Amino acid sequence: MSARSLSLVITTPLAVLAEAEGVTSFRASDDSGSFGVMPGHADLLSVLRDCVARWRTGKGEWHYCALHGGVMTVENGDTIRIACREGVLGTDVATLEAEVRRHREAEAQATSRARVSEAKLHARAIRQIMMHLSHDQNISVETALDEIFQ
Repeated sequence: MSARSLSLVITTPLAVLAEAEGVTSFRASDDSGSFGVMPGHADLLSVLRDCVARWRTGKGEWHYCALHGGVMTVENGDTIRIACREGVLGTDVATLEAEVRRHREAEAQATSRARVSEAKLHARAIRQIMMHLSHDQNISVETALDEIFQ
């Protein structure tokens, strides 16, 4: 790798999403906003928010990765490392953003369904406790809970 390029590694807990050499520029976003990194950049540690990271290689090709948060370091002005929870690679920003939007909507729907299920379970447990308490006024809440969950 020449002094005028960067190497980039993007990982999740389960996989290496991207390894690139010859990167000439890189962009991402943290809480302060969008920023860029070029060869020779000062050492940096940043907590990334959900964003689309983009980088260009020496051949002029653009590459994209939608990141679900992450931690990014720049080391020695020539190495960028990103560790993220999730990431999706893409070749077109619009398609990638639409895919990420669909993924987030599906995730939100699954979370909503889980919350509804949990609320129903809690309501059923409370009804059973109340039923036990109304049948036997001498029973304690702890005893009723023990009977329900045995």
